[in-house]
Amino acid sequence: MQPQNTEEILKSQIRTIPDFPEPGVLFRDITTLLKNPEGLTLAMDAMQKNLDGLDFDVILGPESRGFLFGMPLAYNLKKSFVPVRKKGKLPAEVISKEYDLEYGTATIEIHKDALQKGQKVVIADDLLATGGTAKAIIELVESIGAEVVALDFLIELDFLNGKSVLEGYPIHSVIHY
Repeated sequence: MQPQNTEEILKSQIRTIPDFPEPGVLFRDITTLLKNPEGLTLAMDAMQKNLDGLDFDVILGPESRGFLFGMPLAYNLKKSFVPVRKKGKLPAEVISKEYDLEYGTATIEIHKDALQKGQKVVIADDLLATGGTAKAIIELVESIGAEVVALDFLIELDFLNGKSVLEGYPIHSVIHY
């Protein structure tokens, strides 16, 4: 038997739930990976390896699963972490970006003073699907004058082609479906 690669090992620890949240969708449930210490370590190590040699200042993670991956990466790499929150969740002055969802719109926010002009930013999240959330975050970052130097995802749903809306930005994904 050949040894499995990182992607195969991680996929084996992710539960697939058919027809959630609606018929026809195969939901990739990462809670089964997160509860496994070896799997969690392997996932975090792989995401961190994607950032080897990259010059950056800040990791940004969107609510809520981006917090799960962005914060440990920031801690391990001795970088700052900036949360991207849903509208109305941050207490100080914010900048906002409304963006389209499949069935409506959403608004994300960061504190106005969270980033400085010229800072180099990595966006870390669990999943790249259509790219809408990541694109909205990029627009927030750039409106401040900071620069997105990479996006780091645990999972990418290739069939949704989220990369197409993120052209020109380096995208790293550990697992591909």
